[in-house]
Amino acid sequence: MAAKLKHLPQGLRTAMAVALLTITTWAVAVDLRADHPDTYVVQRGDTLWDIAGRFLQKPWLWPEIWQANPQVENPHLIYPGDVLSLAYMDRVQQPQAVVQPGPRTEPPITGIPLGEIEPFLKDLRVVDSFDQLPYVVGLEEDRLRGGQGQLVYVRGLAGAQPGQRYMVVRPVQRYAFVDRTDGCCDLFDRDSLDFRGRRTLDSADFWAAVMVMDKGKELLGHELKRVSAGTITRGEVGGIEASTLMLDHDSHEVRVGDRIVPVDVQSYDPYFHPHPPARSFDYGRAKVLAVADMLATGGPHDVVALSVGARDGIDNGTVFSTWRVGTNAVDRVEYGLDRTESTIFAGSKVRLPDEFAGHVMVFRTFDKMSYGLVMDSVKPTRVGFELKHPDAPF
Repeated sequence: MAAKLKHLPQGLRTAMAVALLTITTWAVAVDLRADHPDTYVVQRGDTLWDIAGRFLQKPWLWPEIWQANPQVENPHLIYPGDVLSLAYMDRVQQPQAVVQPGPRTEPPITGIPLGEIEPFLKDLRVVDSFDQLPYVVGLEEDRLRGGQGQLVYVRGLAGAQPGQRYMVVRPVQRYAFVDRTDGCCDLFDRDSLDFRGRRTLDSADFWAAVMVMDKGKELLGHELKRVSAGTITRGEVGGIEASTLMLDHDSHEVRVGDRIVPVDVQSYDPYFHPHPPARSFDYGRAKVLAVADMLATGGPHDVVALSVGARDGIDNGTVFSTWRVGTNAVDRVEYGLDRTESTIFAGSKVRLPDEFAGHVMVFRTFDKMSYGLVMDSVKPTRVGFELKHPDAPF
């Protein structure tokens, strides 16, 4: 089916996907909250997830609301002021539900807050390698940093012509999967990168790297962050060995070592259809790798990097539940208070349960990893949390 859909126009593929989703959700039992009203007036600032979260036990199954309002032709064209019927969801004999249209003076609501993820759709990307990319080798007047209206000099853009536009990106993170059969205790490896894009190791990372020696590691990708953009004003001419780029975008300061890529207009689909992952994963394989703009924790509407991607069957709209991994605790009743953890073998410790934290939905997918948005939570989401089926009981 997926292969056949690829040959259809984008609009038709979307329509068929919505139809298939609607058919599928008929088989799912509606699980309404006991205090749901008969109708709901869509409010400004709502998302489809928010509305479902008020009335369904499982907010990621928001298509059930539109299934219960069959006259809604497009679930993504719901506007503030529209009145949705919820009485019909009880599967009892009710009059035909009627949606009362709102004033249509504001944009339709979406599945997730696009304003929260748009910078990650436009400004971040994950690549396998960046060493081959042209890079900033110097700045106007030998400055340490450059901004809008200033010149930077780029090495590796032989043949660049005046008027061509390029984006300046910076390698910021390196993600790797570590095979624990090597004897290392860490399953995933994340390194910050210096101005050249090389790994920076503190003392703890250094000794871990010595123990692993990069054997058994699989690179998940390098995260590149957009820094600025500019236009070529002069190529490598007259013996000059660097092209001149005039920065015309006011964002972050450019520095030596930043990489250069052609400007590409990345279109993205703002409609996300939530669904569980296509398959299950071995415990410890699907993890939260990082929390954007945070040290280690995040809450609702924070973006997180995940350790699974397209090769694992992940696509946009995939929903996971996040879980704090249960600790291996020392049984103080059996061993006494004077015993330290280091003196107790792992097999003699008590495995405590994982603890539910919230839900995350994927909005951008790469081959080996993905970005997701924390949709709801009962506790902060941290680096290292386990990803499970959205309805996982434990």
